[in-house]
Amino acid sequence: MWSATQRVKFSFNPLPCPTRPGPGQEDGVRQVTLSMQRLRVLPPAVLGDPALESLDLDRNKLRSIAGISKLCNLKKLILSKNEIVDFPDEIQSLVRLEKLELNQNQIRVIPEGVFCHLPRLKHLRLNNNRLSALPRDLAACRGSLQYLNISNNLFRTFPQPVLQLACLQELHVQNNALRQLPRELFQGQSLKMVKASGNPLREPPSEVCAGGIQQIQNYFNQLQHSSGQEDKRVKTMFLGASLAGKSTICQSLKQGQTKLVPKEERTVGIEISEFQIEDFTFLFWDFAGQLEYYMTHHVFITPQALVILVINLHMYQITDQSFKELVGFWINNLFMRVPNSVVLPVGTHVDCCREEEVEEKRRDIMAKITAMLVERKSNLAHFIDNLEGSEEPKFYVDQWERLKEMESHTLTILHLVAVNCTDHSDIKKLEATILEHVKKEELFPEVVRVLPPVYRQVEAAIVAIAQSEEMAGHGMMDFQYLLSKLSQHESLASLGRELLQDILRYLHRIGLLVWYEEIKHLESTVFLQPTFLITMFKLLVRYRLVQQLESISVDTLIGEHATIRDRSNWVWTFKSKAMLCHRAVRALVKHQLFSEGMQDVFEEIMGHGPHRGRGKLFSLLEHFELCLEVRHTKALNPQASEFVPGKPWETTQGCDESWYLFPTYLNQTQEVSEVWGGDHPEDLHIRAYFSPEIPEGFFQRFLVKACSFYSTHWVAKVTCLLVCNGRALLIKENNQRAYSYLELRCRKPAGRTGEGPWFLFHDSRTHVAPRVPLPPPPLLAELPRSLCHVSYSGQGPPAILLKISSFSVQPSQGSSQGFQFAWDFLVAAVFIVQKLAEAWPGLHVCVKTPCRTAGCPAELIWPDMDGTNTTTKEDVKTCGTCGHRFGAELLLPKVPRPPEQPPAQPSAHYYVTSYGTTTFGSSSIHVSQQVRRLPPPWGRPQGPMLVAKLVLSPRF
Repeated sequence: MWSATQRVKFSFNPLPCPTRPGPGQEDGVRQVTLSMQRLRVLPPAVLGDPALESLDLDRNKLRSIAGISKLCNLKKLILSKNEIVDFPDEIQSLVRLEKLELNQNQIRVIPEGVFCHLPRLKHLRLNNNRLSALPRDLAACRGSLQYLNISNNLFRTFPQPVLQLACLQELHVQNNALRQLPRELFQGQSLKMVKASGNPLREPPSEVCAGGIQQIQNYFNQLQHSSGQEDKRVKTMFLGASLAGKSTICQSLKQGQTKLVPKEERTVGIEISEFQIEDFTFLFWDFAGQLEYYMTHHVFITPQALVILVINLHMYQITDQSFKELVGFWINNLFMRVPNSVVLPVGTHVDCCREEEVEEKRRDIMAKITAMLVERKSNLAHFIDNLEGSEEPKFYVDQWERLKEMESHTLTILHLVAVNCTDHSDIKKLEATILEHVKKEELFPEVVRVLPPVYRQVEAAIVAIAQSEEMAGHGMMDFQYLLSKLSQHESLASLGRELLQDILRYLHRIGLLVWYEEIKHLESTVFLQPTFLITMFKLLVRYRLVQQLESISVDTLIGEHATIRDRSNWVWTFKSKAMLCHRAVRALVKHQLFSEGMQDVFEEIMGHGPHRGRGKLFSLLEHFELCLEVRHTKALNPQASEFVPGKPWETTQGCDESWYLFPTYLNQTQEVSEVWGGDHPEDLHIRAYFSPEIPEGFFQRFLVKACSFYSTHWVAKVTCLLVCNGRALLIKENNQRAYSYLELRCRKPAGRTGEGPWFLFHDSRTHVAPRVPLPPPPLLAELPRSLCHVSYSGQGPPAILLKISSFSVQPSQGSSQGFQFAWDFLVAAVFIVQKLAEAWPGLHVCVKTPCRTAGCPAELIWPDMDGTNTTTKEDVKTCGTCGHRFGAELLLPKVPRPPEQPPAQPSAHYYVTSYGTTTFGSSSIHVSQQVRRLPPPWGRPQGPMLVAKLVLSPRF
């Protein structure tokens, strides 16, 4: 007899009979787990136990489940990710069934007469099949079904049986072909969540659905009082290299005549305008082509838009390099950012080319774009084949599904249109071409939206307010004030706060205005003119920023209590370190705003006072990971409280000036290399590969995100060194065609630590960090000058980083904890990469570990990660290329088995920084003395130095 609670895992086929399970069971439930066993039939041993209550057959090769009707007590049945085509009729015999999952199969039809026998069914997953309808008898589950997932199927109309599910709480219908969600679905009280993205919805529009149940209910409530109005609106994004003619085309289309834009008036950041063609409203977004501005483009490049890619045919040469710079770069980024976009290439400056030259370049561009599409499709197929052909494909199912989803994306490239921007007839032909394409429903299924009249009324009133003379040029308005202004209109007198929030969310998503309610410091501010938001971005993320710094006027410097010498230091620090202090930012922003006549918004943007107040600018820049506040202090605090392991450390907030790092402007890499000390063959070493390439600005965003988690770091243009708990992690970017990856390295943990403690002086201006050896613990109370070697190469007081790392009073506890921490550190960095990559739906990231044999080209693909940080249970891995065997902990997140007799005491690890970030082992450090001046031979007498006198208090 089995005990009352059973969970059985089978590891091999053929399967004899269930074996007694181990710990980790669910009380009172008889369970069998046969996931990822490559089963083609159900094992007789399983079908022989009618008392079984839970059966997991996930990720097998089942086509049928003959005999399942014998399990009459089954409550939970998981059949996801198999090869089932015909819905199993025998399921109707499982009258006690509460949870059924048949997702990710190939089911086309569900017969009638199944669900009427399942009155207890609460949870049903049918997503990722080929369904276009649901059986009528699904309504028999009206009193029980709470969760239903039919996403990623072929539904063109909403299945009516769903409307009768009175207890339904969560519904997923994403990625079908639905045009409408019925009003009746939202009239009950039970429904708590609806996911409907990826459908060509007109009523309610997808922008409304994105607001959640309450906004959808409000939308239908408004339609009850009046009929909906059709809104035909197209967001049109103009992309292309600098001086391609984007602004000229944009202005010519808007004004209905040729409008040449001089070079000195080219777009800086993004320009936004709106105009009408017949009954279609076009919202034009003209993006600057300089690479410096591309860091902000990802914020505004959105799906469901027409992309006009402008190419200067006069500059274009029939070479791979020219294509890459003027065309390929933009196509690749559209692939990654908005992979379902429609792209219209437009060739300009044809008046500077011969007729046959225009045609030759047109053919070359279209042929190369077609080759890119074919290459992308081939690469995805290759990645999928590699996973399917691996020895253990069951470990890569999540990655496989992600690749299959990417394979379904289609970047539609229309035929290139060549225009002469000085010829009015060419502009009219381009206008007609654009209109012809947006009318095609297969290209733009969501161009028509049905809206309640109040949506259009609020939009018209907001446009009128934004264009009124009393409205300031910046277009910023407090939410509550906007509500009061709108309520003054007779038709909007009853407009409430909640309805206005709904309408603002909609207008934000279509790009008419900007409202970042998710950013704490901006939730009460509405940008009625998005162009000013772009102005804020380009204050610090712009072309020729150094020249802007150098041109700050003397009057502006005086107003910020700065001098010409300060300005020179700002320029030097920015050029060398891509850092600006708070005063420098204030002076720079003031200089630019005042020159454009917008001095009235300076304090609101920057915050009040020279040293405090965040202001809106930094909230935006940090939210979009364009800059990082750097904690920057000049000395250790001798009054700081003692740090006691296991207890909170109360830190004091210094009044030192804030500094900000702008990774876009980083250049040097030498400092990171010097601190790292070079790669070692024994390093733990992994690579995150990107296909088709690492997106422009991705590594800089990674720096901001990672450095916000790990406050001790050294950064450069393509490298970053993070430090946590005394352990360093190096990240390097390599971005070249067909070989784009981030390399992550961490020192291999040692069984016993042979490295003594060391003292690290950190110059806050130059980031020079020489190591200074320290004596053994008995002598730590007094630091002998003869053992200290301090190099200092700057003016002004440096900040100190103090580190006692990997020092051991007792024998080390072995490598187990070291490997655990090292892999935790590496995996944390990988998770940051994967999280950032979610913003690029067409980007494939694959993590691999190179073989540790010198010269061996083999790499081990990481299996799917389930959040446990342990990706393998094997102790040894064998390279299939060179045949060498390695401990699994050297290749994958794996902790080696602990020794039979662990060391008696752990080693002591200490890490203290001058700005209060500390991690530690089982001892404490107390800074008891500070010395301001160091006599020779400690350093150069003209440079003020700092040293800390340490007292180590071991707790062994």
